[in-house]
Amino acid sequence: MTRVAIAGALGRMGTILSRMIAESDQLELAGGVDIRAGEQFGAPVVESTNLGRFLEKERPDVLVDFTVAAAAVETIRTAAEHGVALVVGTTGFSPEQEAANRAAIDGRVPAVISTNYSIGVNIFWQLVREAAPRLAEYDIEVTEAHHRYKKDAPSGTAKTILAILDETVGVREKKYGREGMDERGREIGVHAVRGGDIVGDHSVMFAGNFETITLSHRAYDRAVFATGALRAAAWVPGRPAGVHTFAEVLGLDTR
Repeated sequence: MTRVAIAGALGRMGTILSRMIAESDQLELAGGVDIRAGEQFGAPVVESTNLGRFLEKERPDVLVDFTVAAAAVETIRTAAEHGVALVVGTTGFSPEQEAANRAAIDGRVPAVISTNYSIGVNIFWQLVREAAPRLAEYDIEVTEAHHRYKKDAPSGTAKTILAILDETVGVREKKYGREGMDERGREIGVHAVRGGDIVGDHSVMFAGNFETITLSHRAYDRAVFATGALRAAAWVPGRPAGVHTFAEVLGLDTR
């Protein structure tokens, strides 16, 4: 039985994760941390400042983090220092924060880090990777939409799409929205929408003369991300120390 702890245990994703773990016959909820103490499905939730003591007492096999970048950096460092494997779904890290995360993890613990734990999105990324080189001469536009409370833009998933495009069609200028009199060039347009309770929509449009091809993914419930994250949580304990991708968990070939 894999013991799982949750960072941000009392939040929206934390509550979904905790419920799914409590209902699992392969995972055990060790509790978690949040900005305030409480309880989730009979397991203790302590204040985030007590994370180290919590890990020493509860001894989880893996900690899952879907919080905010500033808090997650410290959580990742503390978990790695205590030898706890990690599954990180937090987005919005700066390059410096990403470097700090890798430095904390490398040589210490195994970690799965992904901007999106939807199995469908990971297949979607594969489709973009396969289609883009064949459509390199087409104009490319990336659009994402999320709920009104999402702080980082473009989304981590959209940034992964852009990284895939850079790898497959070459690095191009990114135009984040458009305004004024400006003729389109070879850039990639990037558009972020925020509103209501949109869980997550992503699309890549390849536009040529007389036709367009659009690849898209729409998430209807946050449970789709929790399902993938818990699949990663069951997979990661005992893996080699260092950062692993969710594609590895799914057995996808990303070459």
